[in-house]
Amino acid sequence: MSVRDVAEYILRSCGEMTAMKLQKLVYYSQAWSLVWDERPLFNDRIEAWANGPVCRSLYSMHHRQFSIPPRQLMQTDPQLDDRARTTIDAVLEFYGKQSAQWLSDLTHLEEPWKQARARAGVAEGYASDEEITLADMHEYYSGLQASNTTN
Repeated sequence: MSVRDVAEYILRSCGEMTAMKLQKLVYYSQAWSLVWDERPLFNDRIEAWANGPVCRSLYSMHHRQFSIPPRQLMQTDPQLDDRARTTIDAVLEFYGKQSAQWLSDLTHLEEPWKQARARAGVAEGYASDEEITLADMHEYYSGLQASNTTN
């Protein structure tokens, strides 16, 4: 599976959306796959940019575009297994109705993005290419899941 498969699946499920929203939905799909499925959906790194998490390799596919329609990233069907589709569908059910700005603001409140930027010594609003590690994502979102199941 690749980040392109994940992004195209999201676009085909939700329809055209802004590049920023797509980036955040890809990020949350990766994060929750680490927790629920105990595996990454894709190997591409996610970086702690000023507007939240961004997968640079996906960004290079839609650079300078505000909105991305389905089938722009790939014409073939996304190559995802059933577990991946189930995880992405759950992410879209929870996060998919939110705006790009809401999703970006949420990532700014969460530890993985803040930790990556702190490691690099980058203040909010400034550019950064620091990686948000899979370990940081797994630890943080596992904690969220644990606190939600105990309440």
